[in-house]
Amino acid sequence: MDESGYPTEKELTKIREWDPLDADGLIDYVESLWRYADWGFIRRGDRLTLHTGGWSGNEDIIGALESTLFWQLSWEKSTRGGHYWFKIIASIEFAPGDSPF
Repeated sequence: MDESGYPTEKELTKIREWDPLDADGLIDYVESLWRYADWGFIRRGDRLTLHTGGWSGNEDIIGALESTLFWQLSWEKSTRGGHYWFKIIASIEFAPGDSPF
């Protein structure tokens, strides 16, 4: 985080480049950066709900997440006002030679 508490470009790049097979690690990392996590970051089992609270730093984190395989596989819906819902995929299995990584 920078001196104002915003995620740095290095932290956002780390999200964008996160190992796509480590959803739990990514979620933990995002939580460590999330402003207002006490009410805007809710994980219950395989469900994750994020509320940005209108804070642009959280919106930057969402922007970085949107470019990840996690987002492609887990995103369920978004609503106006910075609200996002995910169903976390526990694992990804590929046939030998079929992995896109």
